[in-house]
Amino acid sequence: MATGAQIPEKGDVLLRLQGIGKQFGAVTALDDIEMEVRAGEVVALVGDNGAGKSTLVKVLAGVHQPSSGVIEYLGNQVTLDTPGKALEMGIATVFQDLALCENLDVVANLFLGHEISPWRMDEVQMEVRAWTLLQELAARIPSVREPIASLSGGQRQTVAIARSLLLDPNIIMLDEPTAALGVAQTAEVLNLIERVRDRGHGVILISHNMEDVRAVADRIVVLRLGRNNGVFTADATHEELVAAITGASENSVSRRAARKLEAMGDQL
Repeated sequence: MATGAQIPEKGDVLLRLQGIGKQFGAVTALDDIEMEVRAGEVVALVGDNGAGKSTLVKVLAGVHQPSSGVIEYLGNQVTLDTPGKALEMGIATVFQDLALCENLDVVANLFLGHEISPWRMDEVQMEVRAWTLLQELAARIPSVREPIASLSGGQRQTVAIARSLLLDPNIIMLDEPTAALGVAQTAEVLNLIERVRDRGHGVILISHNMEDVRAVADRIVVLRLGRNNGVFTADATHEELVAAITGASENSVSRRAARKLEAMGDQL
């Protein structure tokens, strides 16, 4: 993996958060967050708007520094003080905007900033590596020379995820990977997430879509108002999850209310 220090086996704890807090002036965005991620599992991070999901992702991506608490990575206490440091250690993030260059093809986007050879780009080797990785992921990309502008939303998400895998990270964080996709493209991305998990990576999935979460997550961590508000398995009911997200009594959450909350989409 990216650290070069050890190769985790399935089930090994990759990341453990203990008492993570984050304050912005007088505002407490995160308060005493506890969470762990294991190799070969998908951990979904869900919560209402303002629950702290984005802040926590940015802490793990090295964008924000926690105000308190401990981050353990591969059993060692670490400081993720820059995005580059997080990536170097083996924590990759695919943000919602994907950061792809539409005027470049798939190969160029995969290796952007990490071109092979310090003197010139080795186009042949990069093309071979691109094809090999995409085939391992069973990606539905017609050609590695296809311009990004001609790809569907699901295919673009695939390219962004594949790019994050090139440096062989232990953990991949996916921020709302299916938010703007149709049914078929969503299924394609969910299948891809399962294949990434099967490769032994730990996946942190941030999503508002409870059906997507329950389809691929091994564990579901709920945040509410910047604090932990429950950890569930994938067989948790829709009502249990919505009750934890909203803070309502489970008995008071009707199927109608649950469907309404899910329909809110990016409000979560």
